[in-house]
Amino acid sequence: MLSQLSSNNKKEVNKKQFLSELHDFPKGTMPIGRLDEKSEGLLLLTTDGKLSDTINRSGIEKEYYAQLDGEITALALRQLQVGVEIGFEGKKYDTKPCVVKKIEAPTLPIANSKIRLGRHRPNSWVCMILTEGKFRQVRKMTAAVGFPTLRLVRVRIGDVFLDDLSPRDVVSLSILKI
Repeated sequence: MLSQLSSNNKKEVNKKQFLSELHDFPKGTMPIGRLDEKSEGLLLLTTDGKLSDTINRSGIEKEYYAQLDGEITALALRQLQVGVEIGFEGKKYDTKPCVVKKIEAPTLPIANSKIRLGRHRPNSWVCMILTEGKFRQVRKMTAAVGFPTLRLVRVRIGDVFLDDLSPRDVVSLSILKI
C-alpha cells in the first residue's frame, strides 16, 4: 500500500493500493512522513499541516525494527550508531548518530509474501531509533554497512506506538502527544 490517499496516474491507480481504501478520511488528510511500498507499520495521518511539519522536522524519534540479510556484527552496529554515508537527492549524506541495537525477532504479523525474507540464509533483527527521516534511510544505512534490510516495520513515532494494531487498522487519536 502506498502512503498516499490517491493518485492522478491511471496506471498507478489500477496497480496500487492507497490509504483511501482503508477509511473515509476527512478532506485534507495527509500522511505524516511516509513508508515505502515494501515497509510496514505505524503511519500517522492528520489534517493539521503544522503538526505534520513539526513531526517531520523537529527531531522527533521514529523507531523501527529491521530484519537484516546476515548476522549483523558489532562493527556494523557501531557504524550505524555513529552515522554512515548514504546517497540522498543525488548527493552524499552523512546520517546523524542514532540508537541501534540487535534484538531477538519481534512478534509481528506475517509478512507480505512479496517481501524477500532470505529463508535460506541467516538473518538478524535490529531496533533503530532515528531523529531524521531521509528517503529510504534505514534501508540505505543497513546496506551501507553490508546488511541489506529484508523487512522494515515502524513501531513508534514520538510517544505513539504501533502496539497490537494489525495491518490495515485505522484508529482515531483525539489528542496526540509528540
